[in-house]
Amino acid sequence: MAGEIHRITQETLDKLQAEYDELTTVGRTEIARVIESARLLGDLSENGDYHAAKDSQGKMESRIRQIDNVIRNHEIVERDENSNTVEHATIVQIVYEGDDEDRQEFFIGSIEEKPDGVLVASPTSPLGSALLGHRVGEHVEYEAPSGVLRLTIVGIR
Repeated sequence: MAGEIHRITQETLDKLQAEYDELTTVGRTEIARVIESARLLGDLSENGDYHAAKDSQGKMESRIRQIDNVIRNHEIVERDENSNTVEHATIVQIVYEGDDEDRQEFFIGSIEEKPDGVLVASPTSPLGSALLGHRVGEHVEYEAPSGVLRLTIVGIR
């Protein structure tokens, strides 16, 4: 979304800038080469290689626009590694009321910063905003489409 401020760490901004530079130089050159090679194969209406290359080009250009939007509309946030409260770029472990066996982990932050294997909760989502500022052991509730959900924070990392 244009105009939306993306709160990200400096490390994420650096990673996105490198990906943007790679896609807009090497990526565009490579996809143009693949498209040209596919064109040489003949009739474009029945040329699977050409259509696949054009599809890849569209996906790459979409990613370039997405990264450009984040780079242009970002705010750098810093995480206090010694903090024991839920804040941006925190992984929080929760247990929903009535489900004491199933711990769930959520990364509170941008999808661009998501660690592998962890679900993301945007800081502006009902869950993310409800968790911000709370500590381990605290009970939190938030309004979900299915009604009010209650949970306990069991870990922060």
